[in-house]
Amino acid sequence: MSYVQLFTRVKPAERIADDGSHTPLKRSLGLIPLMALSVGATLGTGIFVVLAEAAPAAGPAVVVSFVLAGLAALCSALSYAELAGSVPVSGSAYSYAYATLGELVAWICGWCLLLEYGVSVAAVAVGWGGYLNEFLRGTVGVTVPDALSAPPGEGGVVNVPAMVVVLLATAVLMLGVRESAAVTTFTTLLKIAVLVFFVCVALTAFRSENMTPFAPMGVAGVSAGASAVFFSFIGFDAASTAGEEARNPKRDLPRAIMLSLAVVTAIYVLVAFAAVGAVGTDVLGSSEASLATALQLVTGQGWASVLLAFGAVLAIATVVLTVLYGQTRILVSMSRDGLMPARLSKVNARSVPAFNTLLVGALVALLSGLVPLNELADATSIGTLVAFGIVNVGVVVLRYRRPELERTFRTPLMPWLPMAGVALCCYLILGLYGVTWVVFGFWTLAGLVLYLSYGIRRSKLNRVQR
Repeated sequence: MSYVQLFTRVKPAERIADDGSHTPLKRSLGLIPLMALSVGATLGTGIFVVLAEAAPAAGPAVVVSFVLAGLAALCSALSYAELAGSVPVSGSAYSYAYATLGELVAWICGWCLLLEYGVSVAAVAVGWGGYLNEFLRGTVGVTVPDALSAPPGEGGVVNVPAMVVVLLATAVLMLGVRESAAVTTFTTLLKIAVLVFFVCVALTAFRSENMTPFAPMGVAGVSAGASAVFFSFIGFDAASTAGEEARNPKRDLPRAIMLSLAVVTAIYVLVAFAAVGAVGTDVLGSSEASLATALQLVTGQGWASVLLAFGAVLAIATVVLTVLYGQTRILVSMSRDGLMPARLSKVNARSVPAFNTLLVGALVALLSGLVPLNELADATSIGTLVAFGIVNVGVVVLRYRRPELERTFRTPLMPWLPMAGVALCCYLILGLYGVTWVVFGFWTLAGLVLYLSYGIRRSKLNRVQR
């Protein structure tokens, strides 16, 4: 078999689905927990953390940046929904690429997902420390010193709160998927309530002058803002990583993906509009705990910002929990295919991939304690956009190669919407900084070296087809 044939061999969708049907993982999640998983992985990052990064560049037009990023996510979400109903396994975009574009593309996609999920957990954890300090300041009058609450390069030595929240999430995951889902559902409802409270209060102080100039840096600023906040939409695909733990994956996975994206986009736009109108973009960009600061200025009362900070502490911790979950399940699929060590797919008596979870938790905790937020967020965005682009291409390929395959959801306007998704992903990638491209280039090169030295030889598909 030539190298071209090795790189382009696909794993049939039926075989992928059969692997998923014989999973040692426990099927215990219905539609509501799956939605909570997606919303929990998404809602929090963009508003509680990344809004402060994007608002100075985009100005009040950061609201448009969220809409643009949401449209890009929608095109990809439609593709995810169709593939999740056709290939309902834990591998998410990695498994979809394996069924459509071949092993090499699947490996690259999986490698990008490891960057997307693992680094995004670390990025969210970094922002968690800012709200923890806001909560501690308002309740007990003390904060974690900068040396222990910020990473190197941002006035600190190590970000201890970020490491702690990752390790706590790892401990919850070790309890089992049912227990993790219960925690996720509760904290997701709590964060929605906190954000609705913020919108209601902030709108009472809305000032039209805070919305001008609307786009001080023009289209370039809006595009840069959209590229940055796109990072906050990555969680909608978290439900697709639960394909082997959903009770009815063919029906519930597409529904959970689409409904969660609708909920998240609406809340993001409302909160961004209310926040900018209440205090302006300069204030939002001056604090890591931007919404708590805004609420303090609007109400003049300490209790309001403390309440928001408390909600944010729990809400962002949920993002850490759910995205960390997603990464462990993608590793399960890659390991089961032979492209990663077999130990990563072994489960314990609680149906938890224990070694996998502990390893990922430890590595992400170190990353979150030592790397600044802006570097992490941008690296996550490019990995996400590449994976989404691959999914959009994959759904078109599978539709035309395998028209007879059962589909519980069908992407409308095929192939135009998926191709629009590819175009939007490319557009947003071009808005990222050069250093992000360099980091991604080294990451991709490292992945290719690992695949050529390990994965291609140990691939179970390779053994079958020899």
